[in-house]
Amino acid sequence: MFFWVLALLIFCGFVWNYKRQLKIADITDKYIFITGCDTGFGNLAARTFDKKGFHVIAACLTESKSTALKAETSERLHTVLLDVTDPENVKRTAQWVKNQVGEKGLWGLINNAGVLGVLAPTDWLTVEDYREPIEVNLFGLIDVTLNLLPLVKKAQGRVINVSSIGGRLALGGGGYTVSKYALEGFNDSLRRDMKAFGVHVSCIEPGLFKTGLSDPVKATEKKLAIWKHLSPDIKQQYGEGYIEKSLDKLKDTNSFVNMDLSLVVECMDHALTSLFPKTHYAAGRDAKTFWIPLSHMPAVLQDFLLLKQKVELANPKAV
Repeated sequence: MFFWVLALLIFCGFVWNYKRQLKIADITDKYIFITGCDTGFGNLAARTFDKKGFHVIAACLTESKSTALKAETSERLHTVLLDVTDPENVKRTAQWVKNQVGEKGLWGLINNAGVLGVLAPTDWLTVEDYREPIEVNLFGLIDVTLNLLPLVKKAQGRVINVSSIGGRLALGGGGYTVSKYALEGFNDSLRRDMKAFGVHVSCIEPGLFKTGLSDPVKATEKKLAIWKHLSPDIKQQYGEGYIEKSLDKLKDTNSFVNMDLSLVVECMDHALTSLFPKTHYAAGRDAKTFWIPLSHMPAVLQDFLLLKQKVELANPKAV
């Protein structure tokens, strides 16, 4: 009996792996729209999918990055300036995209634009510190999706949302994790709503990667600026030397950072071209071997491991 069960599991695994390798027939007539193409994942994705033969529409925030991207790619690739937090800009862009794609519709929407915001203990922050990452990473993403969704439905295409391990585990205070948790909820509800229309929705959850988003120098500057303006009471509660140790911890995370951005773009590629795309993709060795497995563990184990990474308070009861 055990032999037959084992054989069935092996057979099912083979079939499942085979299905995952099946690709769509042709990409040269398909349009994809990518946000956040100035740098990082979005920029590499735009250049990669242009070389593959897609008609890429790359949304950039700045004119200089848009010009640079066009200079490095083929005539198929078009750029557009887009601030995802500006509703009128989003509407105009969606209409322009509609005119570009025509009756073919939009095969792929890759929501990649994002900001980190401030990473600091929650009681250091004000509500304003939460606004920017939530406006960009969540409301901006939702606005772009809702405006372009009719075109994706027309093509029975794909929506790919770039989340983070921060959408599975709250690694620190600030709006980034809050925005990514909410993004995961939007992603899952959208996926279920779109199944009836033949639209596949996937979520990519990268680990720690070396991009402008994760620049330790900028993160350090933001955290230090907030510390300088904290009340004496809060500073006393955290204790002497806390900020120095905290900034040293922030620098230490560099040793765990993935350098190869193509790992994320490969997930985008599979989600765009596979006949059977995954619902969730983990990108990066740290995400696959530690963060994602940890997110399924009991809260007591999560807290134990994550709190070990934090700086101990000199006088935690001094309130």
